[in-house]
Parts: sequence; structure tokens; C-alpha cells
Amino acid sequence: MNSTNLSKEEKQQEAKTHGKCMLSRRDFLIYSGAASATTIVSVSLFSGAVGAAEIPARISKYPRKKIGTLSQLKDNQVVDFNYPDNGLNSQGMLVKAAIECGGGVGKDKDIVAFSYMCTHKGGPLNGSYKVTGEHRTVGQCPLHLSTFDIRRHGIIVSGQAYESLPQILLEVDGNDIYAVGIMGLLFGRNENIMAV
Repeated sequence: MNSTNLSKEEKQQEAKTHGKCMLSRRDFLIYSGAASATTIVSVSLFSGAVGAAEIPARISKYPRKKIGTLSQLKDNQVVDFNYPDNGLNSQGMLVKAAIECGGGVGKDKDIVAFSYMCTHKGGPLNGSYKVTGEHRTVGQCPLHLSTFDIRRHGIIVSGQAYESLPQILLEVDGNDIYAVGIMGLLFGRNENIMAV
């Protein structure tokens, strides 16, 4: 606007606001948030938008493999096995933890299985299962001291790992215990099931 056409009051108002931000921080955040939300919604709603191409899901078919029996399990004694194959980093542990665990099977939901390979650098966790009161852990990894809580789906408790320990999914059929899948990625593999 040309300052020659302004009244005296308008010139005074312009002089007060000249060089100052016309938008408060609060207004800026509100307007920028609304603009971002509008952009995200418009991109996700329109089928012709970038990234909206349909990608077919990949389904991995895990083998159903017998890894133990209920009658052989004793409280807090580990049974070793390999799953889903005998390939790289397929070593696992089966244990009856004598306390309910996430993903546990059996009448007390206390039978669980996990990979023996630390998710950080692949350190071996064989022989590191511990019982401390009501806690059930695997670790410390000999490489960087990662420890995992098997009562809570193998979540990291301490150390350098940033992913949970892969949990082997189990089924009970009579007295037999079967491994039927894996929740998480086995260390050192880009797919849990090796190509045949």
C-alpha cells in the first residue's frame, strides 16, 4: 500500500507494526499444523496420489515343526531346538517359565520359545536364561550386555539392542509342542525362511 494515501492514524499504526512479526508463535503453529494435516489428508484420500499404488502382501508359510513335549518340560529348564530350518541363526530355546508369559501356551500359559541370537550384533544367548523372583530374562549378551524379558514377548530390558528377541510362536497338540511361526526377524537374515 502506498504510504501517501494513508491517513494519519493508519500511518501511526503502520509505524508501530513496521519490522515486527505479524503472526504470533501460537498462530504460526496452528496455521502450519492445519496446512500439514490438509496436505497429508489430501495425499492419502486420492487414489492417484504418489505412494498410493497397491502392493500385494507377502505371506510366509512357516513349517509346523515339533520341538518338544509337555511331559519332558521341567520348570525353568531350557530345551534347545532349531527353527524354522537348520540354517544360519536358527537356534532357539523352549522353556516352561513357571509363570504366565506373553504368547505363552499350555494350561498356565507359561511355555514360550525364543531365538538364541541377540538382535543387536548376533551375540549368542545360549545358556543365559535366568530366573530372578518373578522375572524371566535371557542375557546378558556377551558382546554388548543386552538383556531381554521373556515374560513380555522378549522385549529389550537393557543393553544396546533396539529390537525385541524374536519369539517363536507355539501350538500344543496333546502332549506335543510345535513351532508354527516367528514374531520378529532372526538376526543375520533378511527373511526368516531360507529359499530352497
